[in-house]
Amino acid sequence: MKKFIRKWLTILIPLFIGIGIIYYQFTTLTADEIEKIKISFQKANYYYILLSLAFAFLGFWSRAYRWKFALNHLGYQTHFYNNFYTVCVSYLVNFTVPRSGEITRAALLKKYENVPFDKAFGTIVAERIVDFSIFLLFVFVGFVSQFDTLYQFLLTKNVSVKSILIAALCGVILFVIFVLIWIYAEWKIILKLKKKLSGLIEGMTTILKMENKWKYIFHSFFIWFTYLMMFYVAIFALPETAEMSFNIVVMGFIFGSLAVGFSNGGLGAYPFSIALIFGLYGISNDVGTAFGWLAWTSQTIFTILLGIISYVFLPILNRK
Repeated sequence: MKKFIRKWLTILIPLFIGIGIIYYQFTTLTADEIEKIKISFQKANYYYILLSLAFAFLGFWSRAYRWKFALNHLGYQTHFYNNFYTVCVSYLVNFTVPRSGEITRAALLKKYENVPFDKAFGTIVAERIVDFSIFLLFVFVGFVSQFDTLYQFLLTKNVSVKSILIAALCGVILFVIFVLIWIYAEWKIILKLKKKLSGLIEGMTTILKMENKWKYIFHSFFIWFTYLMMFYVAIFALPETAEMSFNIVVMGFIFGSLAVGFSNGGLGAYPFSIALIFGLYGISNDVGTAFGWLAWTSQTIFTILLGIISYVFLPILNRK
């Protein structure tokens, strides 16, 4: 009985937290803004929302499929359904504490496939490094193509481009120093850390050594293609955003991804970020906010439902 209660509490607590935060975000809107958002939800074409969620599902599937290449290289032949369900649960858990889903994902694979936690977590860290590199590619393309618009926006906010470049350069220098110390230093504390983190490092370096690295890279780009299409398809759900140029879509996608990455699955931050970036291109705050809430709400409900279903099915399919 206790085990049953604990299982459902782990499902319901994140769900209620998410509902509470959504409710709080709505209380910060004026009555006029809420009414306009309601109208947008009523006139939205939900065929495009469903198509957007289909791309989201493909992204989940591809992420689970990509994971098997790294795990196989380490000598672990895991069941695909366990890979897929743990990925889905990890997205659900991210709504509680940002990036906590990665820890949950490795822990679940340890439980159901007996893959050592440190090695499984190492492969997930490697995934994040690859994903971040691809995201930086999007950022580079987007910022170069839209430099004038972004530069004018920074000027209106009294933000110095020079200060941003200096901060970025300092960050790069500190990172390079850390890497050099990690590789070449013979300090006792560094050697102890290397020994303790050997499994994690082995998992992180699988990409460099695996036989199917090109399939792994293909799925990495395919995952981000599904993310972009998920956002792009959703713009056709509202008449006010259907004629939006692809440049604006890319910028909205970049800022939306940042909002999701640095918060609890984009709770509250996603609609705000979308409205902000759309506003740079003359799209009203009401339309930007409505689109942000429409896209985020549909994705969130889909992620929560898929995460709960996966959490329930994991012990059922692994009874033996």
